[in-house]
Amino acid sequence: MRRMNAASDHSPVRSGPRAEPFQAPQGDLAVVPGSGNPILAQAIADCLDVPLVPCHSHVFSEGNVFVRVKENVRGRDVYVVQGVHYPVNDNFMELLFWIDALKRASAQSVTAVIPFFSYAKGDKKDEPRVSIRARVCADAIEAAGADRVLTMDLHSPQIQGFFRIPVDHLYGRHTLCERVSAMEIPDLVVCSPDTGFAKDAVDYARVLDVPAVFGSKQRTSHDEQAEVLEVVGDVEGKNVLVVDDFTISGGSLISAADVLKQRGAGEIYAAVSHGVFSSGAAERIGGSVIKKMLITDTIETAFEPLPENVEVVSVAPLFASAIQSVHERTSVSELFPDPRS
Repeated sequence: MRRMNAASDHSPVRSGPRAEPFQAPQGDLAVVPGSGNPILAQAIADCLDVPLVPCHSHVFSEGNVFVRVKENVRGRDVYVVQGVHYPVNDNFMELLFWIDALKRASAQSVTAVIPFFSYAKGDKKDEPRVSIRARVCADAIEAAGADRVLTMDLHSPQIQGFFRIPVDHLYGRHTLCERVSAMEIPDLVVCSPDTGFAKDAVDYARVLDVPAVFGSKQRTSHDEQAEVLEVVGDVEGKNVLVVDDFTISGGSLISAADVLKQRGAGEIYAAVSHGVFSSGAAERIGGSVIKKMLITDTIETAFEPLPENVEVVSVAPLFASAIQSVHERTSVSELFPDPRS
């Protein structure tokens, strides 16, 4: 039997220009603030010069999460800003409920804007009988009805492949490097606390046009404590910027700073995209040899006040620019110029 294809003799011949792919008309841009990032959501809306969509979230006494959108979103392109940080599970469930509520309210599209995706740490099966938590969360976000995800500095870039919907992955290093450049630190070297962040550290170094060195880290359990054993590269007499995607206890940063000092480094600085800061972390960092640590405003939950040596740099303009690019169907990658070009 002869297989017929689309170009068989029985198919009608079409002439003329090829039809353009269908593209939904652009709806009004709407920003919904989840309870996880109300301050960042307001800052993003201010940058976009749009009002926040009135909404309400509530946690009942037994832990049940309730959300309600108080304004018509029919036919609108909605961006719901909701990070997955402490309380992680409450914030994640709230994100799913926002997506579902907006889809049921006939929003044309729903983009989940997740400044910090905590479950990104569960990106692999590196022990027997464990869950790949990031993949489970990706499936849940899709099942709830999200059309797109916009996030920043995932723990592992390959997590984008867990989703079958588009993922726009932003990088905080350009915003942080702008602030570092303004500090005019002489004889600067960038240091990654471990080999896992080495490529990102090189990217930091390229943006700042300075050398990079690397630490060797050991983690023996799930107690969130790690020890930097050695530094590969010359730091004697140099000021060092330790960079990482997030810090929870501050252990890796403080350990790296101590080793760098032992190797003859001068002043120690740090730049971290997500300042998770578990209980006691602020005090430990405040009492460390780190002269100044930069974090972004992706996380608004704090167990204690930030110490004097920690400075918050806003990424609201970055998220606003990315949202504008997504809304106008232009390139998000153009927000991150390649220093090598």
